[in-house]
Amino acid sequence: MNDTIYAPATAAGRAAVAVVRVSGPGSAQAVRDLAGGLPEARRAALRKLAHQGRPIDDALVLWFRGPASYTGEDSAEFHVHGGRAVVEALLSALSALGLRLAEPGEFTRRAFENGKLDLTQAEGVADLIDAETDAQRRQALGQLGGALSKRYDAWRDLLLHSLAMLEAAVDFPDEELPEDVAARARPGLAALEAEIGEALVDASRGRRVRDGFRIALVGSPNAGKSTLLNALAERDAAIVTSTPGTTRDIIEVPMMLGGYKVLLADTAGLRETEDAIEAEGVRRARAWADSADLRLWVIDASALFHVKQGEGIVRPGDWAVINKIDLVDGSRREEIAAELSGLGLRVVEMAARKPGGAEAARVELTSHVVDALGGAEFPAATRIRHAESLTEARSYLQRALSEVGLEVELAAEDVRLAARSLARITGRIDPEDVLGRVFSSFCIGK
Repeated sequence: MNDTIYAPATAAGRAAVAVVRVSGPGSAQAVRDLAGGLPEARRAALRKLAHQGRPIDDALVLWFRGPASYTGEDSAEFHVHGGRAVVEALLSALSALGLRLAEPGEFTRRAFENGKLDLTQAEGVADLIDAETDAQRRQALGQLGGALSKRYDAWRDLLLHSLAMLEAAVDFPDEELPEDVAARARPGLAALEAEIGEALVDASRGRRVRDGFRIALVGSPNAGKSTLLNALAERDAAIVTSTPGTTRDIIEVPMMLGGYKVLLADTAGLRETEDAIEAEGVRRARAWADSADLRLWVIDASALFHVKQGEGIVRPGDWAVINKIDLVDGSRREEIAAELSGLGLRVVEMAARKPGGAEAARVELTSHVVDALGGAEFPAATRIRHAESLTEARSYLQRALSEVGLEVELAAEDVRLAARSLARITGRIDPEDVLGRVFSSFCIGK
């Protein structure tokens, strides 16, 4: 990190103001060269920017002396008019002064490497930039504020305390230590193993808030899946015709329900077919539905129906949506409901093609999403890598608990490995490839 980097912090294009950031040991000299002097630290100053005697723009200039800056290094910001030519002139001048264009996420990576943020907080920065819903904003802000860091660090401290007791029993067996010092570590380890287990049950909630709650519409051709999709999305996102098999590829529609991001997918009708293209659509439909958080099995009340049509697709907790109820009498609806009983599905009736026919289902679906994603506590994980490391830590703890009292040395090693797994989440120890994956998802100026 001996070089000095620069990058625009605002999006390209016509705007009232554009911000260009600079960080590194050459920041002060760059400000002197372009602004004619260094302003007071952390105070905005109006300066005329020029390079080699040629004016660039009138700008607000901010100077931050490290480590009291975002990156922990000497840093500066130039707030200029947002015209493309102005920004290009400033970037060209910085390049001519020997500064290097930053790589994606490099400012935040420097903040991480200088101890200003841990890895979960850095991920919170990226999530805050990408936030589309208020729920995503709140979760990202909490993560940036250390909600995950504090939990993981507390768990790691407990492990290190238990490790100290185990290692004392190993290293000083003949000393006058409290009786059963190793056994005293067991209650804390058992409690932590249970707590991590509970956290893993809830681990998918944070991921769903960040990436979106995935809902798949599945069912036979012409059951009304596309009509339902359009009704829920409140726009014509899918083609609706009376010809079965119209939808062959997956149509994904992002939407908001209850303040949460939802990804609703219309899939190909499930049936046996010799049409290669339609068969591929069915295969993709099954794969998407399998990874969804909820499946809505759309059933045409006016057509032949058998529960076997949902085998291998829906599971307990999913919804059975009995559509086209306006075309049948009450006895037919009761007949279908009877066939569905015992499958553990939530049964919803509607006439999706009628104006407002799906509104009740939309209200119920909103309630379902809010119940699934809401919660009083901050989620224990917001990314897959968090859950993977928590699973690994729990596995080591389970092994350690089986070894305490028998093989204390082995138990100590497993506790050490569990602590290492937790440290990997916050980036206290982390291989270069993990860091690269995290920071490569950032925009250039962050």
